[in-house]
Amino acid sequence: MGFKLQLTATLEGLTDLSPKDTQENPFEYTFLIECTQCREQHDKEITINRFEKHEISGSRGEANFVFKCKNCRKESTISIERTKNVYTIEDSGKSVDFLSIEARGLDIVKFLPENGFFISKGAESITKFDDIDLSEGEFYDYDDNAGAEVSITDISWDIVRS
Repeated sequence: MGFKLQLTATLEGLTDLSPKDTQENPFEYTFLIECTQCREQHDKEITINRFEKHEISGSRGEANFVFKCKNCRKESTISIERTKNVYTIEDSGKSVDFLSIEARGLDIVKFLPENGFFISKGAESITKFDDIDLSEGEFYDYDDNAGAEVSITDISWDIVRS
């Protein structure tokens, strides 16, 4: 089943928000998941690194995450792909797709933005913000070059079926 991870937020003085996600420094996407076979929600958060590949048993395929349900023993997989989208100041208040998710045998219940930092830049300056932590649901800082406060508020992460 296909899903999209979407971000909606209000940006003030910042633009081009995206996960810090490179091969050298991969972002760990954290989710809550549920087995589609027995409807058991996994009791722990899972993390997925889009650069890691794991073999799928009984197949020649690979996935970013392979999971065996402890309740029904069904093996399931998730593969994720980063979109080219960045969240701009013009997107404030709108939903923007950040990830395409292909889940087989699992539903993605929730995204938790707790493992990794986001990057952005000043909307009116050359200031770079490299370590934006969105785990508290908001971000505030000061752009010395623009002489103004910057913020990311009203943050909402949504998992939508595609």
